[in-house]
Amino acid sequence: MTQYDVGSESGGSATGHCRWCRRKLPQRSGPGRPRVFCSGRCRQWDWVARHRAAELELGENELVVARSELDGLHDELYVLACAVDDVERDLSEGGVPTAKELTDALTWLLDAARPLRTREIGAV
Repeated sequence: MTQYDVGSESGGSATGHCRWCRRKLPQRSGPGRPRVFCSGRCRQWDWVARHRAAELELGENELVVARSELDGLHDELYVLACAVDDVERDLSEGGVPTAKELTDALTWLLDAARPLRTREIGAV
């Protein structure tokens, strides 16, 4: 399968996700080609990335990410991992947790996860 083919290996619409940002594509019925991108912006970034990869002679499974982007992603993953550890520890400290304790734990997890939900890594 080439990088231009639509399918699960390339992250295309066969998986129901945008080939660039991996967000879920809306369900579509009727004739026509299946959607591959969620927006023109994602289509453009995919085109730029493919042409830049060709210039740099990168393989299909290689990519270039700015150090600041990677550092930011690692920081957000670390915060999420700490939140999961904290919640696991708090919930395992005996007894049945109160509704407020569960609400606080869920709020902490959601606050830690939200930045990752909306994170986009742009092409270099």
